[in-house]
Amino acid sequence: MTVIVDNINLSVRVSLTVLRLVGFWAPEGLTERGKWWYNAYGFFCFMFLLGTYIIIQVVDLFLIWGNLPLMTETAFVLFTNLAQVVKFVNLAVREKMVRQIINDADQILRKENTEEGKDIVKQCNRETAVLQFFYMGITLVTMIGWAFSAEKNKLPLRAWYPYDTRQSPAYELTYLHQVVALCVAANLNVGKDSLVTTLLAQCRCRLRLLALTLRSLSHDLDVKGDRLTVKQEAVVTARLRDCVLRHQAALHAAVQLQTCFSEPTFAQFTVSLVIICVTAFQLVSQVGNVVRFLSMGTYLLNMMFQVFVYCYQGNQLSEESVGVCESAYAAPWHTFSTPLRRSLLVVMSRSRRAVRISAGGFTALSLASFTSIIKASYSLFTLLQQVEEKK
Repeated sequence: MTVIVDNINLSVRVSLTVLRLVGFWAPEGLTERGKWWYNAYGFFCFMFLLGTYIIIQVVDLFLIWGNLPLMTETAFVLFTNLAQVVKFVNLAVREKMVRQIINDADQILRKENTEEGKDIVKQCNRETAVLQFFYMGITLVTMIGWAFSAEKNKLPLRAWYPYDTRQSPAYELTYLHQVVALCVAANLNVGKDSLVTTLLAQCRCRLRLLALTLRSLSHDLDVKGDRLTVKQEAVVTARLRDCVLRHQAALHAAVQLQTCFSEPTFAQFTVSLVIICVTAFQLVSQVGNVVRFLSMGTYLLNMMFQVFVYCYQGNQLSEESVGVCESAYAAPWHTFSTPLRRSLLVVMSRSRRAVRISAGGFTALSLASFTSIIKASYSLFTLLQQVEEKK
């Protein structure tokens, strides 16, 4: 059984390897008995990392109901974990389709044989890796801050336990469970988010490679005069037909991404709106604990960056899809015959419709959506402050 997942993209490789290590991305070729044991291991990891923690935080939320500062202190991590559960369930239900999207993109990007095309693939790899490691970095800083911000005989985060956590060794064991579970679960969350956004970036990459091919339909042909010869026309026609097939495949991949990740993305956006609000509320309530204040600040940045990456990649995918039309126009169409020009015009007309990935069919992934979410979070934050001031 191979632990490290093989993929041309580093971000996909890291994300799937992390998921595999904790039982959420089974290796291909497992026997029925092997699948059973792997799923049992995954269930154990899920309960250790998320399941147990969600239960004790839900109980705690009921016990402190009505106390707004304490409720927000419990809610901001609880909602994050609930969003993770939605992503896990979605990944389990749609695993076959997700595997197909990943494998198709990997095969297509590996086949690129031109130097300029390889540079485009490397740029995609570099961009997604930088975004993922920055995301991981601020997540790690937040987790370390929470771990060291706990006051004496207190846990890093609020939760209800059916025993006295102030007594030793219960305190040390509970403290260790919170820190380890939160750190691993947080990196899993980064892995799942990075997987989705990287698949969007790879779809963008495929469109950029298509645009490159359209611009250079006859770059290696020795065109004499103002028209292609019959043989040259046949070569360009074949190339254009291949471009149409690649365009359709990229559009189909975008539809698959919409089908697989639309609802979880909407759930993430909804939860992020609330989390950003309650985290900001907790941030302004922090007094005297500098480490806690800084860790809450990085957590707020973390949540905002999470939404931003989704919106940025969705926005860039739409831009790249429209750019295919411009690249088709940049082809040397003046040397083509009338039938070939008509075929190129059909490609241009189709590519003028931008590819849009939406969150649950309510809002498209775009920079405008990111701005709207931040504004809505601020409005909710203001409302919470007004409610607290009236008490």
